[in-house]
Parts: sequence; structure tokens; C-alpha cells
Amino acid sequence: MPSTINNSPLPASLKLKTGQIFTGTSFGAPVSTFGEAVFTTSLVGYPESMTDPSYTGQILVFTQPLIGNYGVPGQDKDEFGLYKYFESDSIQVQGIIVNDYATEYSHWTAVESLSQWCVRYNVPAISGVDTRALTQLLRDQGSTLGQICVGQDSHIDDIASTVFPNPNNDNLVAKVSTKVPLNYNPKGDVKIAVIDCGVKQNILRCLASRGAAVTVLPHDYDFNSVAHQFDGIFISNGPGSPTTCVETIKHLKVALETLNKPIFGICMGNLLLGMAAGLQVYKLPFGNRGHNQPALNVDTGLCYITSQNHGYALNDTDMPKQWKRLFVNANDGSNEGIQHETKPIFSVQFHPEAKGGPQDTVYLFEEFLKHVRADKVKVEGFEVPVPQVQQSAIATFA
Repeated sequence: MPSTINNSPLPASLKLKTGQIFTGTSFGAPVSTFGEAVFTTSLVGYPESMTDPSYTGQILVFTQPLIGNYGVPGQDKDEFGLYKYFESDSIQVQGIIVNDYATEYSHWTAVESLSQWCVRYNVPAISGVDTRALTQLLRDQGSTLGQICVGQDSHIDDIASTVFPNPNNDNLVAKVSTKVPLNYNPKGDVKIAVIDCGVKQNILRCLASRGAAVTVLPHDYDFNSVAHQFDGIFISNGPGSPTTCVETIKHLKVALETLNKPIFGICMGNLLLGMAAGLQVYKLPFGNRGHNQPALNVDTGLCYITSQNHGYALNDTDMPKQWKRLFVNANDGSNEGIQHETKPIFSVQFHPEAKGGPQDTVYLFEEFLKHVRADKVKVEGFEVPVPQVQQSAIATFA
């Protein structure tokens, strides 16, 4: 359990660069840390959110008032060697802020409390904060740099002299990406190269469980040099600013010009594919994070409720030649996906794998692999028609 004073929890506070201070008590590790304060509207799935590499560098504020009531599950793995309940092998957030921490937990998968988990990974956590007021503040002024202070430092309010490092200035993708290639489900009928910008475990599971052999490559790996070994290319989610991923964008530009293989991107993958195609990115005021974001398909008019976690978006005002919008956010009008007009290349800003839900768009993996398998047969000398998926969000490629 976290350190205490006279059996009482340590005082803790969240100090924002803009001058506001939110006080509470510590239920995590007794350490202080810096990060970008952001909020999520997800009602469930705190183990998945906290282990999502896309949250690297961020202090996560939960709008759901009660957190910790179902504890934390064990590090069980599935038949592919992937974590069943986590999106990576450790906690990725800088710290968490909640309104009410549940000291008693109950769930059939739980092996420890949220407090014990945070202490074990040396991650600070604060309870007793008015997260409604904090979320409204972050919505009004945008995601803000902050500092979690635990113990005596929590009482010091000299914010003006504090230097708040901005994690978005660093290449966070390089921090979370694999350093060596990794293989999953090697006996799959099609081979997919996953460009790891911070890939979630459930993305790999969604590919492997649908019969694909998956090879995870470092973010800056020149996949074009080994593209002949793969039937399709996938670009994963990831943290921070896409502008730091110079090498990945360079390789994608070459791929768009020279490769004739299906490509699918998610979240950071959408941003990087768009930049490789010629689009610019911008930082959203407070980002879209949660399980209830509406994404509207521009071709069919269908609206899907999606899981999202991103702070940047593509500026799709002027689409490059042979590219078009695929999805838009029904709330703020920001881009939620792009598609090549003649090639089986597309990407989405939301998360179809959606561990924690909703799973309305998980069929996009089937859509991608359908094109991969059809393209593989065609390359081997037998061109087959690509069947339409009922109410497909992907237009038929020419």
C-alpha cells in the first residue's frame, strides 16, 4: 500500500501550468511526476486505458466518478501470447486523477487493487479531486501541462517558478515501440507487417484471431526493403505528436509510391498515413478520449459509436489527389479517417479493436484482411472478386 502519515493517506495535488491547483489524497506511489493532463469519458476499462501506450506522457483524469471497484486482473496471456486484460506489459500513464477511489474491489479476474498496482509500477494516483470541475477546465482551456505532487510538496503553490516539460516535444513513439521484430501466429494464411508506433495488444489479437500471421516491426524500420515478405501493411496507434515520426512518414511515402499492397492504419496510423499522402496535422484543444465518440461515414451516412484516444487530427480541408475523407467526427467535425480512391489503402482515427468497447467497427479488420487475401490470390495469378460487406464503411475499390 502507499506510504502514509500516522496511518492516514499522504496529501497530494495536481498543479497545472495555468495556475490552478486541485488537492486530494494519494492512493498510488508516493512520487511526484510531470505530464500533460487529459481526460477520458470511458465508463469502464481503466486497466486497458492505463496500459495503452498512446497515453504515454499523460496524466489521465477519469470522468467516471468511481474508479477501482473491480480491481486489477492478472497478467494472463491468450493462445497467441498476448495479454488478455492489458494493452501492454506495464502501466503507461504518468499518473491518474479520480474523484472516488474504491478501496474495496470485487471481480473474478482481480488479483490486486488499483492502489497496489499503481504502487508496484511506481505510478502516482490522486483521489478526492473534483473531476467535474477539472474536466470542465480542461475542456475550456484545452489539455494542459501539469504536475502531480505527493507529500509535503503538495502544499507548495509556487507554480510560476516550476518548469513544466512538454512530453509532446519528445518522440514518444520511439519510447514505446518495439526494438526488435516480434512474431505472432506464424502459421497464418496471410502475413501482415505491423509498424509499431505503440500498438495495443488487442489490435494484434484482432489480426491474429482472424487468421493473419503478424510481424511487429520497430516504428522506424524500413519495411519497404522487406515488403515482398508480407501481404499487407498495418500502421498502429501511438503516443505524442506525429510530427516527430520523421522516419516512419518517409517510409510510408515510399510505400504509397511503390508498393501495391493493402495498407490499414489506426489512430496514429491515420495521422502518419495522411501526412505521407500530403496532409498536415493540428493539435485538438482537448482531444477525443473515451468510448462514446460518434464517427460518421461520409459515403454511407452511417454513424458509429467508437472508442478513441488521440490529441491530434488531420487537416482534411484540401484532400490530396486520389484521396478522400472516409469518416468525420459528428461532434467536432474533425477527421476520423481517409481512403485512397483506387487502391485498398485506408485508415481510421478511432479504435475498431476497442478493448473496453464499443465494438461497432471491429469489422474493419475483416475488411482489411478481405482485401489482403483477395490481393494475394490476384498476385499469385488468380484474380477474384471482392465481396461486399453489408453496410460496409469502406467503399469498393476500383
